[in-house]
Amino acid sequence: MMNRINKLFETKKQNILSVYFTAGFPNLNDTVEIIQELEKNGVDLIEIGIPFSDPTADGPTIQKSSETALKNGMNLNLLFEQLKDIRKSVNIPLILMGYINPVYQYGIDRFCEKCAEIGIDGTILPDLPLDEFESHYKAFYDKNNLHNILLITPQTSEARIRQIDEISGGFIYMVSSASTTGAGKKVEDFHQDYFERIQNMQLKNPRLIGFGISDRATFGNACKYANGAIIGSAFVNAVSSSTDLKTGIKVFVENIIQPD
Repeated sequence: MMNRINKLFETKKQNILSVYFTAGFPNLNDTVEIIQELEKNGVDLIEIGIPFSDPTADGPTIQKSSETALKNGMNLNLLFEQLKDIRKSVNIPLILMGYINPVYQYGIDRFCEKCAEIGIDGTILPDLPLDEFESHYKAFYDKNNLHNILLITPQTSEARIRQIDEISGGFIYMVSSASTTGAGKKVEDFHQDYFERIQNMQLKNPRLIGFGISDRATFGNACKYANGAIIGSAFVNAVSSSTDLKTGIKVFVENIIQPD
């Protein structure tokens, strides 16, 4: 069976909207409802954050949501339990995003098998070194039809980008700038020359741009240079201040993808 991420990029080439949220936030049992509502409102891909106590690549918004989720009692075992029937109601690709430590503790082979059993399509583990992934874990991923999505930044060398493109399946995550995640950047803050340089490299994998994408303008700008973009902190902010999850999600997504 074709991985759902590949299927998505085969059927939709542009303006792909991926949304990140932290599992177990704002409340412990919101995970499934958030996923269902995001799909219902037209999101193409969802990244489910595994909360971790030391989220080094994340800005204050996602760090805070991670702290809250951990206090709420979220952990990897519980997340898998919450997601066990997710494929009865949700069809779009789902990715687990987090740090390698909880995955090591769970056992990587067992983790990959569990992802396949539930219907998870990929992972994003920014602190898993590329060489370690390739030599020790790629076989588990391949066996379970799972993609490990790799990140590139404005500082990544061309040789490294080519290596990542060669190993990758699914898509390449283009970090928009050399900083932590977070909303609040303006369109003009992004590295246009970096976006163009990657575009001109003619990579085999599709690309999504993340970090700092927070509204229609930054989403639209990112989509000029890649197949789509990823929104995280801005969405986490929106659900944390929403009194009605369904309405909050509907309004947020409409504000990104509906034309003026």
